Amino acid sequence: MFMTFLTYLDRLNLSIAGQSIQNEMGFSTQTMGWLLSAFLLGYASLQIPGGWLADRFGAREVLFAAVLWWSAFTMLTAIAPSLPLARWFTVAWSFAIVRFLVGVGEASSQPSINKIVAAWSGSGQRGFGTSFSIAGIGLSGAATPVLIAWIMQRWGWRSSFYVAGAAGIATAIVWRFYVTNRPAEHPGVNAAELALLTERSMSDATAVAHPAAKTPWKRLLTSRSVAGLALGYFCQGFPIYFFHTWFFIYLVNIRHLSISRSSLLGTMPYIAIAALAPLGGLFSDFAVRRFGKRQGRRLAIATGMIASASLLWLGSNTRGDFPAILLLAAGAGFNLFAAVSFWAICIDLTTEFTASVSGLMNTFGNLGGWLSPIVTAYLAAHYGWNRALLCASIVTLGAALFAFLIRADESLDRT
Repeated sequence: MFMTFLTYLDRLNLSIAGQSIQNEMGFSTQTMGWLLSAFLLGYASLQIPGGWLADRFGAREVLFAAVLWWSAFTMLTAIAPSLPLARWFTVAWSFAIVRFLVGVGEASSQPSINKIVAAWSGSGQRGFGTSFSIAGIGLSGAATPVLIAWIMQRWGWRSSFYVAGAAGIATAIVWRFYVTNRPAEHPGVNAAELALLTERSMSDATAVAHPAAKTPWKRLLTSRSVAGLALGYFCQGFPIYFFHTWFFIYLVNIRHLSISRSSLLGTMPYIAIAALAPLGGLFSDFAVRRFGKRQGRRLAIATGMIASASLLWLGSNTRGDFPAILLLAAGAGFNLFAAVSFWAICIDLTTEFTASVSGLMNTFGNLGGWLSPIVTAYLAAHYGWNRALLCASIVTLGAALFAFLIRADESLDRT
C-alpha cells in the first residue's frame, strides 16, 4: 500500500507544481498537456517488460531497483531547466524526457505489487487483497496536493521533487530488507498462516513451486479474457487521469478557486478512492461467492463504471462548486471501485504469470491515461470543459461493456 502511495506521490507532484512551472517557464496549456503525458508514455511502454521481469526474477528485487531509478529521476525534475537536454533541445523537452524516464522506472511497480498480492492473499480474498494497493492511490492523492503545496509555499516547487525522491530511496531500503516474494520465505509467517495462504488450487501451488516458468505469450495474447482486460482498462485509465493531471488546474482556472482551497478540495477524489476501493474489493469477492467468478467480476466492474460515468456527467453540469466537486470526486471513487476487480482478475486468470498479465493490462490503461490530458486539453480549448468531461464519461462506459468479454473462471496457467 505504501509503495503505491509513493508511486502516486512521484507522478502527481508535477500536476500540483505544474501551475508554478507553467508560469515560470512560460509554457502554454497544450505544452503542459504534453509534459503531463510524458510520464504516462514511459510508464505504459515498459509495463510488459516490467511484469515479465517480476514473474521471471521476483517482484522484490525488480521493485527495489525500480524505486531507486524513478526516485533519482524525480530529483532530476527539479533541475530539468539546467540539464544539458535543455541546451540540446528545449526546456520543455528536458522536462518531458526526465518525466518519461520517471515513468520508465515506475512501469514495473503495479505488476510487481499485484504479484505480491497474488502470493499473499487467499483465493477468496483477491478482490479485497488488491484493494489495499488501490487504496494507496487514494491515500497518496489525498496527501500529495497538501504536502506538495505546503513544500512549494515554503521552499519553492523544486524542493518538492527533492523530498519525493529522497522518500523513495528510503522506502527502497526498507522494502529490500523486509519484503519477501512469497510467505514461505518470510520469517514472520508461522505454519498455520502458511497453511491458510496455500489452501488453493493446484495451479496456485505450481506457481509457487516454479516461479521462473517461461511466459506463454501466445496463449495470453490470444485469450479473449486478456483482450477484455486490456480494452476495458484502457477505458478505465482515460477518465481517471483527468484527476491525476488536470483536476487541480481545473479547480484553479475554471472553478476559480484559490491555490490553497484547490489543494484542499483537490484531495476529495482521492479520499473517495481510499474509501471506495476496499468496498469495491469486498463487493467483488461477495459477487464471486454469490454468482461465480465470471458473472461476479463482471457485475462488480459494470456497477462501478456505470456509477462513475453518471457522476462525471452530473458533476460537469453542476453549477455550484462544492456539489460539483463532490459528484466528480464520487465519480473517481467508483472508477477505482471497479478497477480493483480488473487487478483481481489478473490473479484469477493466472497465478503463475500474474505480473505479465497485469503489465499487459496496465499498458493499455496507461495508454488511455497518456491520451487523456492531451485529448482533454484539446476538447477544453475548443469546445469547453463540459464537453471534455462528457467525453471522459462516455469512455468510462466502454470499460463496463468490455468487461463482458472477460471470463475470470478460465485458467491461463500451465496446469
